[in-house]
Amino acid sequence: MFKNLKYDIENIKKNDPSAKSSIEILLLYPTIHAIINHRIAHFFFKNNLFFLARLISQISRFFTGIEIHPGATIGKGLFIDHGMGVVIGETAVIKDNVTIYHQVTLGGTGKESGKRHPTIEDNVVIGAGAKVLGNITIAKGTKIGSNTVVLKSSHENSTIVGVAGTMRCNGGSCPCPQRKKVDKK
Repeated sequence: MFKNLKYDIENIKKNDPSAKSSIEILLLYPTIHAIINHRIAHFFFKNNLFFLARLISQISRFFTGIEIHPGATIGKGLFIDHGMGVVIGETAVIKDNVTIYHQVTLGGTGKESGKRHPTIEDNVVIGAGAKVLGNITIAKGTKIGSNTVVLKSSHENSTIVGVAGTMRCNGGSCPCPQRKKVDKK
């Protein structure tokens, strides 16, 4: 449950220039409190103790302003910077070394059942206010701009910006059919 705690703290220290020490992060950073509480709640959720899992989750939300459903799966190195208003849904999967800024939602698009929240792969950065919705995959190394609404999966190392969530591929040709149409004009 806590095997990744040291890694999480070191990752925050590496990515936040204002972080002075590990003890400061452990005691004063809401992101680490939310992650610790999530890991405890997730343990209870996986063991079918749903009420206790949700109780821990809600108490954590009250104290941190970060709402993580206990069913969400989170890897190591998650950094939620200025985390107020972050919402992570039940079937969301967040892999390693992901950075999420404030007011981000990893949510569903309606009342679907089963997997209905996004999968965020390694080394993704999600800007403030972005909404990533539905059973989509945000590929490794993707950067999502602030206030972007993302409804479709991305390609590795792409940048997604704008309210419509326009994909911009970095470093050369883009495999997106929509982009190829634009490039031909």
